Amino acid sequence: MNLMPRDDEPGQKSGSDKIRSIFEVTPPALPPKGEELLRIALVGNFAPRKCGIATFTTDIFEKLREHHPEVAVEVHALDDPALPLDYRHVAGTITCNDPQDYARAARQINESGVDAVWVQHEYGIFGGPDGEMVLDFVDRLAAPLVLTLHTVLSEPSERQDAIMRHLVSRASRIMVMSRRSRDLLESRYEVPSRIVEVIEHGAPDRPFGRHEEFKARQGLSDRKVLMTFGLLGRGKGLEHAIGALPAIVARHPEVVYRIVGATHPNLVAREGEAYREELEALAAELGVADHIAWENRFLETDDLLDQLESCDIYLTPYPGLQQSTSGTLSYAVALGKAVVSTPYVHARELLGEDIGKLIEPGSSEAIAEAVTALLDDPDELAALQRRAWVRGREMIWPRFADASVRLVSRARAPDPALPPITATPGLSAILAMSDATGMLQHSIGVVPDRRHGYCLDDNARALMLMNVARGLPVGERMKWSLAYASFVQFAWNPDAGRFRNFMRFDRSWCEDEGSEDSNGRAVWALGQTSERAGDQGLAEWGLQLFDTVLPSLADVDAPRAKAFTMLGACAVLRRHPQHQAAIACVREGGDFLMRLLGHGRRPDWAWFEAVLGYDNPRLPQALIEAGLALGQEAWIGAGLETLEWICRQQLSARGQFRPIGSESFHKPHSYLPFDQQPLEAQAAIEAAASAWRATNGAFWTEHAMTAWRWFFGGNDRGVVLADIATGRCRDGVTPRGVNGNCGAESILAFQLSHYALAELAVSAPLGRGGGLLESARERLV
Repeated sequence: MNLMPRDDEPGQKSGSDKIRSIFEVTPPALPPKGEELLRIALVGNFAPRKCGIATFTTDIFEKLREHHPEVAVEVHALDDPALPLDYRHVAGTITCNDPQDYARAARQINESGVDAVWVQHEYGIFGGPDGEMVLDFVDRLAAPLVLTLHTVLSEPSERQDAIMRHLVSRASRIMVMSRRSRDLLESRYEVPSRIVEVIEHGAPDRPFGRHEEFKARQGLSDRKVLMTFGLLGRGKGLEHAIGALPAIVARHPEVVYRIVGATHPNLVAREGEAYREELEALAAELGVADHIAWENRFLETDDLLDQLESCDIYLTPYPGLQQSTSGTLSYAVALGKAVVSTPYVHARELLGEDIGKLIEPGSSEAIAEAVTALLDDPDELAALQRRAWVRGREMIWPRFADASVRLVSRARAPDPALPPITATPGLSAILAMSDATGMLQHSIGVVPDRRHGYCLDDNARALMLMNVARGLPVGERMKWSLAYASFVQFAWNPDAGRFRNFMRFDRSWCEDEGSEDSNGRAVWALGQTSERAGDQGLAEWGLQLFDTVLPSLADVDAPRAKAFTMLGACAVLRRHPQHQAAIACVREGGDFLMRLLGHGRRPDWAWFEAVLGYDNPRLPQALIEAGLALGQEAWIGAGLETLEWICRQQLSARGQFRPIGSESFHKPHSYLPFDQQPLEAQAAIEAAASAWRATNGAFWTEHAMTAWRWFFGGNDRGVVLADIATGRCRDGVTPRGVNGNCGAESILAFQLSHYALAELAVSAPLGRGGGLLESARERLV
């Protein structure tokens, strides 16, 4: 390949047909067990592109294939439409300046089910100002993100700073090639040290001491060879090296300075070969043109290494001192070359401890002095070359490949360890978040946070939990049921005809009326209480307040609020089948959702709205339950169809549950994978249970189990959110791992998910969860 090592510039169905299709759905396959194959999507410039990033990305691909054939690498090459290339060995290309192509590529990568996505980052290779198009791309990636940061700036522009901070916030692992880059990430960009790894630039592994052999091959016997190789560009300081030649040649006339490499394509596009011509004119002016050999071309890797082997002293006279990575420097050291270099970041780290000679930048005199001193002392020159070669053994490609596989493996999500469904979650987390007023909203870690007070949503959910929880003494259950019921009762504002939602810790309300969704959830809790409460008095209270508030909420038209209200009314009808207000509510709600679906549906978007939000499965669940309550087959069919669609959107290619992320809530006909929240897993399990009651289809039990696994590590980051012993649940899955807080919504979502799944186990065989669970049957029947 023409490569140089990295040294770069910075149809409509009837209801019965729809039901039948559910039985025919094959459950999603999980990845094979016991197979250690690691699959990586590798993103960056790639050969035959002629630049340092392309060389490095290609080296990763080739060296992993050579040294770790058990690792499958799928390359997604950044492509410049202005310079079309014929790529080989790639899974796809990404048009670097097309936002829609980044979205397409991210979807392709997500659907491929890779274990990790490894992105090579340099500001100049992605589209938009400072390459900002990379941000939407990484936001759309579900697999763990591994970053190689080729440039970490100590003084970035405001936009560069924002780009870097966003990138590192999404990364599971970060690779840099210098200690200074690692330190900058930790100090300036506040990146946790545990996710940053220094892996030195890879280098070839060749025997030491063959320079005379390779000089002879190239007709350079009896010459002392200085060399610089890589893409030529302003800022490489070659004028200073040429300026040093008169003094060097005066003392050692046998010296030839070989400048190997074509001019950087970006520079050629801007000014042609003006820089090379300036250097040639300088050499002529100084009278050393005969002592410079130009090799103005891209070289095959083996040819390049052969030429480098003929070198005695390698020069990197770069005036800029911030460069943290130089592939050319790594190659020179690994081949045992004496290096004279300015003290840029990579050179300081690699050449320290007398591995090379560091000189002040911008000084031809310093270059001449260092080079002549080495040529004057052949023993010191040979010793320096031996020290460099020994140091280079730490960077050879097999070691780089080993370190790379460890890096990506650490980012890969492990297989989950699933507890039995018979293991009932403890309630200590619920009680720790509760007091005489009700259940607090938020926590800091596991500690309740009183600053944010209480909300109706969580207390309605907590009341629903008390109605179904097992293993709680009667008196204790009644105490907490009444506390949560009292909160719901107090939240009702008859003057406004609405429930309030948010309450401060001092029990003062933050508002006169809450959101429509919180009002709908309160009605749901009242209906479920009338159906499920263990105490008759509490059940009567629930029905009475349901009857009181329902007429005032008839004008609620938020889709989820409507679905919650319908689910509450369906619960009332299961206990009181002739309840006229509940029948009217369900009928009106079913018609509403069917109209909404008619407006929102399109061939590739079988959904009620143009956007996906939270609690998505509740909309089809409400249609299914409404259809079952009123015998409306068309509603059941539509509910099953849309539920199947949203279930498939929330499955990864590896068969894991992937909730629609909260970052998606305002993106029409699109969605992002993070942040993932427990509420969506609960909705998936409970909606699947409704679908099972309508069909007895195996897909639904399998999907419920898949969503349950999400709590225990069956997610995109392999993190465990739930703890059976305490009943705690973390607040979600972020790009970097777990959100460590344990808020009320998350704890309740986990607890309610357990009881929904345990009830399902009474009648349904649960795939990969242990078959029909007799202990669950005994507990619930």
